[in-house]
Amino acid sequence: MILHADMDAFYASVEQLDHPEYRGKPLVVGQRGPRSVVAAASYEARAFGLHSAMPMAEALRRCPHAIVAPNRMDRYREVSQQVMAVFGDYAPLVEPLSLDEAFLDMSGTAALFGPPEEMGARLKADVRSVTGGLTVSVGIATSKYVAKVASDFRKPDGLTVVPPGTERDFLWPLPISRLWGVGPVLEQKMRARGLLHIADVARCTEPQLTAWFGNMGRQLWQLSCGIDAREVTPPETALSVGREYTLMRDVHTFDEIWPHLRRAADRVSRTLRADGLVAGGVRVKLKTRDFHLQTRQAPLQPKADCPKQMLAVARELLTRFAPGQHYRLVGLTAYNLSPRPAQMELFANAPQQKERRLYAALDQVTARFGQQSIRRAADLEDDADPEDGALKNR
Repeated sequence: MILHADMDAFYASVEQLDHPEYRGKPLVVGQRGPRSVVAAASYEARAFGLHSAMPMAEALRRCPHAIVAPNRMDRYREVSQQVMAVFGDYAPLVEPLSLDEAFLDMSGTAALFGPPEEMGARLKADVRSVTGGLTVSVGIATSKYVAKVASDFRKPDGLTVVPPGTERDFLWPLPISRLWGVGPVLEQKMRARGLLHIADVARCTEPQLTAWFGNMGRQLWQLSCGIDAREVTPPETALSVGREYTLMRDVHTFDEIWPHLRRAADRVSRTLRADGLVAGGVRVKLKTRDFHLQTRQAPLQPKADCPKQMLAVARELLTRFAPGQHYRLVGLTAYNLSPRPAQMELFANAPQQKERRLYAALDQVTARFGQQSIRRAADLEDDADPEDGALKNR
């Protein structure tokens, strides 16, 4: 059996946990401003139609009295580590999807934790206890897909078990929007073919669906029948770590873009060092005012975990973007990650090692006094930090 665990309104729930005065009130995580977006919304806020990725201005028009809590990624990562540790106590194979959800392979654990209903209830209770009150919704089924759908079935604080052999009974009454990969455009095309519920898809033949929807047709038919052979695969390490900023005003010159890349490199490198990783490549991400995403990337040789090397590559990458564009988002990602080799510590006199020792000392200061305790002098003129988004992909 596979268990899918999904924390309920994770960022917003952490804010309500840490601030009792926020509990029971509509709350969104993000920053005020015409260019900001909602990172998370509490269930009280969702009652007003607020949701993640909504422009903050629109969210506050719908719910003017909503509390706006700033994004605290370090705190969310801290709580996520507590939650993932609980998951690790229940299953030898855990596949995190993000900070707030994961798949667990529960094969052979019934002797330890009881039948699915009991093991799900125990896991939920342990998460609540370890975090001090956060809730998690759990779905248990024979495949990843069905477990994921089951975890969403009774949110928040839900527990849904789909016994073997009942997958079709569970899935077929659900709308086609619950099929993985069905977005608004594909949903409209499917509805035009008379496909309204998952049962309608399952009654079609695979060749028929492929003729209508291309390669996606085969996946639609398999999912509609509850077929998903993917296994729970624990990641060996993160594939990438990034930081991006949605800006309060557009930027278009090198001088305007550079401070945001510099700030991103500082934070990305800090995460790499904390996780004992080095990066083999750097990717620069820019989004235009009309939401067109542009990226450029290049290898980083040798691999590194300090901002100086990353910024040297980022500087060259900037020259590959077309001049004159206006950008609303700037981001930097370190990819091709691997554990930091022990040999990096052998050459104490190398310039790179001197830089590493410097940043190790700075890391200790920021860990104790916060990220704003030490800043580059060049950044002091920009005290208004734009909306900050941390990305860690696995």
